Amino acid sequence: MSNRTTASYPGATGVSYLAVAIRASLVFIVLCGILYPFATTGIAQLIMPRNANGSLVKDSSGNVVGSELIGQKFADPKYFQGRVSSIDYHAAGSGSNNYAPSNPDMLQRVKDSIEAWKHDNPDVPVSKLPIALITNSGSGLDPHITPASAEVQIPRISKLTGLAADELEKLVDKHTEGRDLGLFGEPRINVLKLNLDLQTLLKS
Repeated sequence: MSNRTTASYPGATGVSYLAVAIRASLVFIVLCGILYPFATTGIAQLIMPRNANGSLVKDSSGNVVGSELIGQKFADPKYFQGRVSSIDYHAAGSGSNNYAPSNPDMLQRVKDSIEAWKHDNPDVPVSKLPIALITNSGSGLDPHITPASAEVQIPRISKLTGLAADELEKLVDKHTEGRDLGLFGEPRINVLKLNLDLQTLLKS
C-alpha cells in the first residue's frame, strides 16, 4: 500500500498558500483598482474630455446648467416641455414603473397628462398630440423629444412669448439631430439646448 502524502506540492503548507493568495490579491487590487481606472480616465480625458466630464451644457454666461444626457423639467409653459418622467428627472437614479397599458395608475397618469395638455394648449387638438409627450421613457431621464413633439408646442410658446411661429420653427429645425450615422435611432431634439437658444431669443 502506497505511503505517498496527499500534498500536491512538496513542502506546501497552509501558510504558503495564504501568502500566495495575499500577494495575488494585492497585485489585482493595484492593477484593477488603481492602474486600470487611472489609465482609462487619463485616456478619456485626453481624447474626449467633454464626454468624460459629463457632456455638460453651459448657458450664454458660461454657467453649467445641466448635461445634454439628462433631461430636465421645465415648469414654465413658455419653454418647450420634455417627456413625462416617473422619477421627476431625478438623476440619482433611473427607471420607470413599467406599468402594463391596462394598469389603473398608468391610465390615470395619461388622462391627467392629456387634461394638462388641453389646458396649456387650447389651440392644438388632442388628436395632434404625439404619444411621446404623454408616455414615460424607459429611463425617466430622456433629454430628447421628437421633432413632432416640439412643433406641436409652437402655438403655445408663440402666444406666451410673442415670438413668431416661423421663427420658432427655424429654431426647431436648427436643433433637430438626424439618425446616428444616418441609420440608427430616430431624429431628435435636445430639449435643454433648444430652450437655451429660446432663452437667448427672448433676451434679445
